[in-house]
Amino acid sequence: MASICLVEDEEKVAAFIKKGLQEQGYSVAIARSSGEALSLLKENPFNLLILDVMLPDFDGINLCRIIRQDDSNIPVLMLTALGTTAEKVAGFRAGADDYLVKPFHFDELIARIEALLRRTATDSEEDRYLRFDELTLDLWTKAAFRGDQQISLTAREYALLELFLRNPRKLLSRQYIAEKVWGIGFDTGTNVIDVYVNYLRNKVDKNFPKRLIHTMIGMGYILKSDED
Repeated sequence: MASICLVEDEEKVAAFIKKGLQEQGYSVAIARSSGEALSLLKENPFNLLILDVMLPDFDGINLCRIIRQDDSNIPVLMLTALGTTAEKVAGFRAGADDYLVKPFHFDELIARIEALLRRTATDSEEDRYLRFDELTLDLWTKAAFRGDQQISLTAREYALLELFLRNPRKLLSRQYIAEKVWGIGFDTGTNVIDVYVNYLRNKVDKNFPKRLIHTMIGMGYILKSDED
């Protein structure tokens, strides 16, 4: 049974979401503020964080940044009434994995939760590692390596690298990356995808003689060695 931390200060909304998630078989703990959420996250190994933006102490954007600074790979779904493109981009740049605007359909919330949890699940030890060339991704510990050098990744960078490693030598369009990493409904009119791919490339390729993440101008990105 997956365990979810719900950060929501509106009592009726929190109770509604908690009841619906429990009916789907999830264990749910509610935090009414960012400070309370940080305390819960330190004490409990949650599988997912559902995060409102407008909170009484400090907002969910800053809370998400704090969580990511601690190198936490917990999936974060922002659930908020703030729905402009700029607000969504701010959430993603803070480290959110998905963004759903209130009011919402509960079936869509469940679908997004299931998608986020699938990304972090592994079935057997033989499925533990993804490898390409010098790159290795440990799906259990969320650790990434190039050769024997460990690479520190944010949750978004981790999701991108996992996508590339599951699709080596395949051209991935921006639309495809948006659908697989950012979730359904992501606004691809922004340059967020390019920004995050560049973040990842700086960590994966910088200071190494061989490039692995390549740009196909006007088409997308591809993970391949220079020799391919």
